[in-house]
Amino acid sequence: MDNGASHDIPLPPEGRLEAVPQASDTLFTWDYAIQDPALLNLYEKGKRLQWNASTDIDWSISVDPEQFPDFLPPEAVNAVLNPPEHLEVKELVRMRVHQLGWMLSQFLHGEQGALLATAQIVNTVPWAEAKFYASSQVADEARHVEVYRRYLTEKLPYAYPVNPHLHTLLDQIIREPRWDMTYLGMQIMIEGLALAAFGFQYQTSPDPLLKQITRYVMADEARHVAFGVLSLQEACKDLTAREIRERQEFCYEAAVKMRDRFLGQEVWERAGLPVRECCEVMLTSPLQREFRKVLFSKIVPNLKKLGLLDAGDGWLRARFGELGVLQFEDWEDTGAEYERMQLEHAG
Repeated sequence: MDNGASHDIPLPPEGRLEAVPQASDTLFTWDYAIQDPALLNLYEKGKRLQWNASTDIDWSISVDPEQFPDFLPPEAVNAVLNPPEHLEVKELVRMRVHQLGWMLSQFLHGEQGALLATAQIVNTVPWAEAKFYASSQVADEARHVEVYRRYLTEKLPYAYPVNPHLHTLLDQIIREPRWDMTYLGMQIMIEGLALAAFGFQYQTSPDPLLKQITRYVMADEARHVAFGVLSLQEACKDLTAREIRERQEFCYEAAVKMRDRFLGQEVWERAGLPVRECCEVMLTSPLQREFRKVLFSKIVPNLKKLGLLDAGDGWLRARFGELGVLQFEDWEDTGAEYERMQLEHAG
């Protein structure tokens, strides 16, 4: 299928450009004092670990998304996609390609959201070393947009506009004038979920090119989430009870939006399958429910480390209990995981 041709990414209903009004203050930091050496250390690591999407990725690798891997036969795909009707091999192949194009398209759109949000953080965060690190993350996010755009336009026949649930969350984050809420939405929630999704994709994808891309992006994303945890730890200690509840509610609403994003409404519609029935099956399927839960394995321990999971009357703990994701609360938080990975790599 990989014939070297390229195509355009489909436009969302809003069209090619979308303006999002902002009301945040741009902060100069005139004393340049370093308040958190750990953040400065993370910035140094980010500089050392930069990679070039044009030369470090082997774009000569041919991609044929219509080939099922040996470990995923058609009957297994029926179980994974779980449509309301059994699909034959030809339809399954088509569905698999659509699913891959849809998933990578949402990665692309999410990375653009991260690019814009992180550029906003450079302006709004009140201390120097955080501005340093956020500026390096802007370069990371631009590179992620670059690799997913190229893979989608050169290696796959299908791409999708931004999912409505993801679009709503990105719009909310970009409009947010408070820097810590931008951190929560992008660094902790969206990038935390993406990190888990990337890990799942790396383990299951048969495509060596996509594995290369995912490995590089995952290393960046782990550093980004660690940056968010480090930056928010002190800020969360100074919040009032009302401010804590506001942030808990925001995290829960973001979690629900991201869960619903994985129902894949756009895929079923383009495939000509009944959208409502397919989404209902995706929402209630035990296999799909477990997949969506695993996506929160990077979010719950980070929110616990920030103190938001149990702050106040435990409202967020109760809501996450309803989502069925509390089993991840004692998993390694991303900051500790990133430090361990760095030590293992150095050793």
